[in-house]
Amino acid sequence: MNADWRPTATRRTLEVRAGMLARARAFFAERGVLEVDTPILGAGGTTDPQIESLQTQVRGIDAPRYLATSPEFAMKRLLAAGSGAIYQIGKVFRDEEYGRWHNPEFTMIEWYRPGLTDGGLMSEVEALVGALLAPHRPVRAAERVTYAEALRRHAGVDGATASVAELRRAAVAHGIVCDAALDRDAALDLLMGLVVGPRLGRAAPCFVTDYPASQASLARLKPGDPPVAARFELYLDGIELANGFHELSDAQEQRARFAADLRLRRERGQRLPAVDERLLDALAAGLPDCAGVALGFDRLLALAIGAAALADALAFPIDRA
Repeated sequence: MNADWRPTATRRTLEVRAGMLARARAFFAERGVLEVDTPILGAGGTTDPQIESLQTQVRGIDAPRYLATSPEFAMKRLLAAGSGAIYQIGKVFRDEEYGRWHNPEFTMIEWYRPGLTDGGLMSEVEALVGALLAPHRPVRAAERVTYAEALRRHAGVDGATASVAELRRAAVAHGIVCDAALDRDAALDLLMGLVVGPRLGRAAPCFVTDYPASQASLARLKPGDPPVAARFELYLDGIELANGFHELSDAQEQRARFAADLRLRRERGQRLPAVDERLLDALAAGLPDCAGVALGFDRLLALAIGAAALADALAFPIDRA
């Protein structure tokens, strides 16, 4: 008999998971943040060139439907309708993501705080992560470092001014050779993913802030020379845990960014998902000034229990689903 019917997570891990989820809900309840539930299937996919949506066809509906890569778009529609501070804990899906720290289906905690900037939200993220990890491991105060400083410190290159050739040479210097044709953002992602990220958060949680404007995604831009994105990511033990923004609220600018994403996807030969027009309508109606963040719960659980891979934190990863 094949034994792969068995879960990869132990009974103890399932207990830790349940306890962490209960503490997360208590954390938000104490702060008056409302739990919401939004659809997993939607009419729009993600245009982000770094993320691939899974899509399906629903009988009786002509256009495809996309499994949520994040509940962000639907939650922003709630914010525009006057929901106030909200959070959601649920499953999200991403194609072409499977490996030691990736599973195509995973649990995300996402929340939005009207009135907060990216800096203020980082403090709340640090408080939540500390509350969830405290029973299982000590957590020191988090460090904050800019994207440019992280690249200088760990890859020896200036992320703001380096050319693609210089970024490639920095990768080679760290033993990474990539034969694919890379644009500048792809070369930066290569360094961040394989050189810089694994070195972050080793002594204490580390927030990487002020991403390049070209990687703003759904974040506002901060004025400066050069301008940077009001975006942060949180790393612990070399693992990326969270991605947050001071949210862009300009519908025209968001439409332009979606269009730029689709042009880049077309150049790279990637799929061209439908744009979420209802999100754009919600932004046009008026999104409150807010910051939002998505946190990978399964990765946090894996770090809490000292797991060697994400599968140890899941009852049934994709190859046993």
